[in-house]
Amino acid sequence: MRRDEFNINDKNSIDEILKACEYGTLSLISEGKPYVVALNFVQYKNAIYFHGAKEGKKIEAIKSNPNAAFLVVKSYSFIPSYFSDTMAACPATQFFASVLLEGKLSFIEDGDKKADILNALMKKFQNEDSFEEIAYNKAMYTKMLDKTAIIELKIETQSCKIKVGQNLNEERKNKFLEKLKNRNSQIDNETIKQMKIHS
Repeated sequence: MRRDEFNINDKNSIDEILKACEYGTLSLISEGKPYVVALNFVQYKNAIYFHGAKEGKKIEAIKSNPNAAFLVVKSYSFIPSYFSDTMAACPATQFFASVLLEGKLSFIEDGDKKADILNALMKKFQNEDSFEEIAYNKAMYTKMLDKTAIIELKIETQSCKIKVGQNLNEERKNKFLEKLKNRNSQIDNETIKQMKIHS
């Protein structure tokens, strides 16, 4: 990463971003060309999991070449140029966090493990537990589990970037904090929190 001040190695920060993000982009090679697909996902026991149909371009690409990269991005506040008291467009910027994971993909075939992963996915997106727990030995789920592809990304390398004004001097940082506080949107309040954590 070119800008060391944005580089984050803290596992808890990485896990929080992965927990907060609903989807990411999975980069594959299909017939010798880059192929990218947007997928929702869940982090479960130190790996990333996806689900979908057992057929299609994505499945064929994985079978042909299991190497993959997965990128998730969480947006924080957009910082307009006028926060810098100028009419020039140059200071405008986007605060954000991103996690890039690289590794190899494989298919999960065990019915019980597939059920565990899908339960984790459901609890991520529907955390009020208002669903019948998925289990391979439940008739309502057996056929569905057999027909569903569960794909595991075993993480080999990871990097995280959080850009929330670490490169700003104290005067500009305090000015941005004040303007975000005055704008007072939910994402601005979250950005203020991240700016204070990563100051």
